[in-house]
Amino acid sequence: MSSENADAGHEQEESSVWDVVVVGAGPAGASAAYAAAVAGRRVLLLEKAELPRYKTCGGGIIGYSRDSLPPGFELPLQDRIHAVTFSLNGRLSRTRRSRRMLFGLINRPEFDAGLVEEAQKAGAELRTGATVSRVEQHGAAVPDRRTVAVVLSGGETVLARAVVGADGSAGRIGAHVGVKLDQVDLGLEAEIPVPQTVAEDWAGRVLIDWGPMPGSYGWVFPKGGTLTVGVISARGDGGGTKRYLEDFVARLGLAGFEPKISSGHLTRCRSDDSPLSRGRVLVCGDAAGLLEPWTREGISFALRSGRLAGEWAVRVAESHDAVDARRQALNYAFAIKAGLGVEMSVGRRMLKLFERRPGLLHAVLTGFRPAWNAFAGITRGTTSLAELVRSHPLAQRALSTMDRK
Repeated sequence: MSSENADAGHEQEESSVWDVVVVGAGPAGASAAYAAAVAGRRVLLLEKAELPRYKTCGGGIIGYSRDSLPPGFELPLQDRIHAVTFSLNGRLSRTRRSRRMLFGLINRPEFDAGLVEEAQKAGAELRTGATVSRVEQHGAAVPDRRTVAVVLSGGETVLARAVVGADGSAGRIGAHVGVKLDQVDLGLEAEIPVPQTVAEDWAGRVLIDWGPMPGSYGWVFPKGGTLTVGVISARGDGGGTKRYLEDFVARLGLAGFEPKISSGHLTRCRSDDSPLSRGRVLVCGDAAGLLEPWTREGISFALRSGRLAGEWAVRVAESHDAVDARRQALNYAFAIKAGLGVEMSVGRRMLKLFERRPGLLHAVLTGFRPAWNAFAGITRGTTSLAELVRSHPLAQRALSTMDRK
C-alpha cells in the first residue's frame, strides 16, 4: 500500500471513532456533551427515548443549577418562588417570604430539551432511540487500547476515545464502572391541573411538609395551571409512602382533581468509596449516584458533575496510553469529591439529624431568622450546606453530636 493510501486509510479509521460518546440526554449528559463539544471535540450524545420526555422531578432550579447552565441559556421558568410554607406532617404551618426570588420552577421536558439543543449548537450530534446494551474496553469489538466500544441493543457498535455515562442510576454505564450505592429513596409524584383560582393561591409559593416517616417530606410546586405534588422517603415501605402522598393530597384539598400524570422514581446516592470511572469511561449525575442526600436535590449535581465529566472526558480522549487516561480519570474523581462529595457528606449528616429530630429542624427553620436566611442563601446559590457548616461552630457541634449518637 502506498503512503498516500495508508494515510487515507488511517484518516478514515480515525473519522469513525468519536472523541467523546455521552450516554443519556438528561441534564448531566447534555452538560457533558456541551462541555466536550465547546472544546472542539467530535461528540455523540445517545438517548434511548425520544425527546422531549417526562421525568419524575419537582423541577426546582436553585442558584447552583442556574450558575451551571450554558452562557445565554434561557430558563423556561413556570414560576418564580418568593415564599415557602413549612409544615410538620400537616401541622404548625408557617410561611416565610423573601423580596428576592429564592428559586425557579421548570418542567423537565422543556428544560432537558433546551439543554440538548445547546449541546447540538456547540457541535454535538444527537441520536435518540439508541439503547446501550453494554460497554467494552477489551475484546474483539475494541480495535486498540485507546478505544471504547459502545454496543447498542440492535447490535451496532459505536467507537469512542472516551465515554461519559449519564444514563441514570439504573443504567448500563454505572454498572460497567461498578458504582456502589448506600441510600435508595422512593419518590412519588402527581401533576395535578387545578382551576385558576387555586393556581393563583399557590403562585410564587411552595410548600415543604416534613413527613411522618423518618427522613420523609412532601412538596407542592406550582407551575402555572398545574401543581406538582410529591413525597419522598426511604425505600422499603412503598405502601407507607403511597399513603403519605394520598393523605398529603387530601389534606391540601386536591383529592377531587384528576392528575394528568402520576409517577414514581428511585433516587440513589453513591457510597463514599464508589468509583467514578473505569478505564476511559466516566460517570456523572444519577449514573454516579450524585445528589444531595437530605433533600435529594439532583439537578444542580447533574449539571455540575456533567460539565466536569465533559471537560475531563476531553482529556481522557487525548490520552495516548492507559496510564495517562487513568491519571485524567483520577483528576476527575478528585474534582467531584472535593466539591460535590463534600456537600454530600454534610447532606448525609443533615439527613441523620432530620430523621431523628424533624420537629427541631422545623422549629429552627420557621422560628430562627438566621436559619431561614441560610435556607434562602442555599436556594439562591450564595452559599451551600458545606459552607454553612464550615463557617458556623454551632452547626459543627450539632452535627458532631449527632454523629456520636
